[in-house]
Amino acid sequence: MRQPRCGLEDPFNQRTLKYLLLGRWRKKHLKFRILNLPSTLPAHTAREALLQAFQYWSDVTPLTFQEVHAGWADIRLSFHGRQSLYCSKDFDGPGRVLAHADIPELGSVHFDEDELWTERTYRGVNLRIIAAHELGHALGLGHSRYTQALMAPVYAGYRPHFKLHPDDVAGIQALYGKKSPGIGDEEEEMETSTVPQVPTEPSPMPDPCSGEVDAMMLGPRGKTYAFKGNYVWTVTDSGLGPLFQVSALWEGLPGNLDAAVYSPRTQWIHFFKGNKVWRYINFRMSPGFPKILSGVEPNLDAALYWPRNKKVFLFKGSGYWQWDELARNDLSRYPKPIKGLFTGVPDQPSAAISWRDGCVYFFKDKQYWGLNWQLRVEKGYPRDIAYNWMHCRPHTPDTTPSGGDTSPSARGTDH
Repeated sequence: MRQPRCGLEDPFNQRTLKYLLLGRWRKKHLKFRILNLPSTLPAHTAREALLQAFQYWSDVTPLTFQEVHAGWADIRLSFHGRQSLYCSKDFDGPGRVLAHADIPELGSVHFDEDELWTERTYRGVNLRIIAAHELGHALGLGHSRYTQALMAPVYAGYRPHFKLHPDDVAGIQALYGKKSPGIGDEEEEMETSTVPQVPTEPSPMPDPCSGEVDAMMLGPRGKTYAFKGNYVWTVTDSGLGPLFQVSALWEGLPGNLDAAVYSPRTQWIHFFKGNKVWRYINFRMSPGFPKILSGVEPNLDAALYWPRNKKVFLFKGSGYWQWDELARNDLSRYPKPIKGLFTGVPDQPSAAISWRDGCVYFFKDKQYWGLNWQLRVEKGYPRDIAYNWMHCRPHTPDTTPSGGDTSPSARGTDH
């Protein structure tokens, strides 16, 4: 009992399950707010650790999390010392009780400000792992009997290759079910365990509801990723996922990307910036990358995979290149005019994506264009990215943007 531990008591249940269930949220899209950060870590490092803690749970359940910076939030994270006017449980200084959390649907998660909160080191207390543990409580999990489980009551120390224990996964899925195959399943694990070095001067955190993006990608397991500056987030029908630094998911990848594209044909993800290209399989960089981009102009605008001919299309200005990943390419005949193939789209798109229904979408500034199977822009476009694609709500209550359709396509999509 002298070991560093969670402040929640340990009344294990007496059934076959090794975890204790404390309750559940009646919804699967939860808003969270980070009220303050620890003084022992740079702000961007601490924020990254907290966001990754949410990702462990969203990877194996249908739960989605959206950060808000003002107003009400379902889950509220804060740091305070021995006593706080906003917490009924006092902390005890360094060591012993590290953090505690309320059960659903109360939503408070408190961390002891007197601890030495750290990341990527065996010193002090790892913020990412403790935050993931306390979020488990906030989502309805009690303590596990397995000492190696995340939900064990005693802190086992920093683990550089940390991942959820099968008991953690079984417990959370008993509450919320498994991840939908359309978005990804419980077997997929975003490899955030080898947290890479973070840029010392990250760009400001973007607002996903501004509508502007640097790149868009329909990635592995059908997840849609949106990129802006040094950050990336996922988009689903139920809302936006938390923001991550690009390098926190794809180690070695810079921010401010020009284009991104995933190929189901090869399972490769290609990222483009300047005159270089990076290749990843899931979240691991392929040997020999990055490489110099050859045969194509640098500083691309957008890229997409076209399932109809299993080729990658690269866009720059008013032209495009068609690229076969598994063959020698004669690119001397390119670029060709974008409008010669895709009718009605703007020049210099900021992003492009092909959808599972065979349609193609182009993004520029705060609008996007949807093309049908004849590769012509459909009636009703362009549309607003923030409202119709990101599912952001209007600032004025009880209003609907023109068109009234809050899905990127009139067919209804589940990005």
